Amino acid sequence: MKTTLLIILSAVMLLAACKKDSFITSGDARVTITADTLKYDTVFPTTGSVTQLFKIVNENDQKLRLSSVKLMGGSASAFKINVDGFASPEVSNIEIEANDSVYVFVQVNVNPTAANLPFVIRDSIQVSYNGNNRLVQLEAWGQNAHFFRDKEISADETWTNDLPYVILGYLRVNSNGKLTIDKGCRIYVHADAPIIVDGTLQVNGLKDTADRVYFTGDRLDEPYKSYPASWPGIYFSAGSKDNILNYAVIRNSYQSIAIQDPSPNANPKVTLNECVIDNSYDAGIIASNSSITVQNCLISNCGKNIALIKGGNYNFTHCTVASYSNGYIQHRDPVLQVRNFDGTNATADLTAVFRNCIFWGENGIVDDEVVVNKTGNTVFAVNFDHTLWKVQTVPSNITSNQIINDQKPLFDTIDVSRQFYNFRLKNDSPAKNKGVASAVTIDLDGKPRPVGLPDLGCFEIQP
Repeated sequence: MKTTLLIILSAVMLLAACKKDSFITSGDARVTITADTLKYDTVFPTTGSVTQLFKIVNENDQKLRLSSVKLMGGSASAFKINVDGFASPEVSNIEIEANDSVYVFVQVNVNPTAANLPFVIRDSIQVSYNGNNRLVQLEAWGQNAHFFRDKEISADETWTNDLPYVILGYLRVNSNGKLTIDKGCRIYVHADAPIIVDGTLQVNGLKDTADRVYFTGDRLDEPYKSYPASWPGIYFSAGSKDNILNYAVIRNSYQSIAIQDPSPNANPKVTLNECVIDNSYDAGIIASNSSITVQNCLISNCGKNIALIKGGNYNFTHCTVASYSNGYIQHRDPVLQVRNFDGTNATADLTAVFRNCIFWGENGIVDDEVVVNKTGNTVFAVNFDHTLWKVQTVPSNITSNQIINDQKPLFDTIDVSRQFYNFRLKNDSPAKNKGVASAVTIDLDGKPRPVGLPDLGCFEIQP
């Protein structure tokens, strides 16, 4: 009897030992990776080398074999990995004992003074086992810059042009805050990082190219640097007030300027002076029952250049609004849409004046580049004064004076294949000297307009 029990006990112990020595091969094996993303949020004053780590934990009562741990960027990556003591872009056939783990050390080496680096360097590590592939994302800062992740501004704050600014997560100017951005600043925004203004935004760009303030996506490499919808855009919420943007250039967003509800005070909610809005996938300017004053601005090649809905109070002077179908955005919507209602058929009073402006589009499917719609009995006053536009059916619910219809404005250079657009006017443009005198004394280049009859649009032909 004792002999039999001894044999059974030995067999059980042998089976247990064999089980621990065998490998689990099921795709449902319990494996924990202690990080899904490694972020190297350090500004490197000199050539930087920083190491972080994560663990791969085998939570099973049997051994686990990792078929590989692979740095997806390979040997060219700025990142280096060391897996269980083996330093290589890819380490294969790693055995992890039952209920044990291995360490993966990840080092990044960057030279933040190298101007050809992206602002944010990314890669990933693929962990493969039993037919499963799991990724650990890697993110490090490249060039020297001010990096803000989920940035909140709750008082007065000023940004100077000592270094670029990179926005990750989001930037919010709270209701009691004011952000002032000085001339020459460059703002690079990540793909999922909206700029939300509940308080006040003041942009103090100047006319020289180097002194303008630029907002664009944070991918500067080809072809991404020219993609529309590279970042969400700037959103002015219901409580926002007294926003003024001078010589700002806003490119490659989803909605460059989005504005909600009237201003809390008597001033326009947003004032745009000598600004460029370009290559916005959905809309260049979209406003719902709000108030905007726009002077000497170019709004070009957007899905919907300007959409003013559910009423509001708007004043556009010396603006060029133009779109051409291209490889990024097909021209399918009018460059200007104005109406006193929204998608729910809610209405509000609408007052809008467009003076000395150009509204033009080509290479698309649009016949009427200006569409104005009215419903209900709210106040409705839309005036076009000295305007060049492309329209087949003139809106019946507007007032107009001195309209040039369906004559090409003769922009200096439109080269869709090279994505090159110069919206200055040729000397024989029908828009030359066809404006009416106004308080605007300069153009988008900061050059003078004549005391007499100015040109239509944002650029003045210089003598």
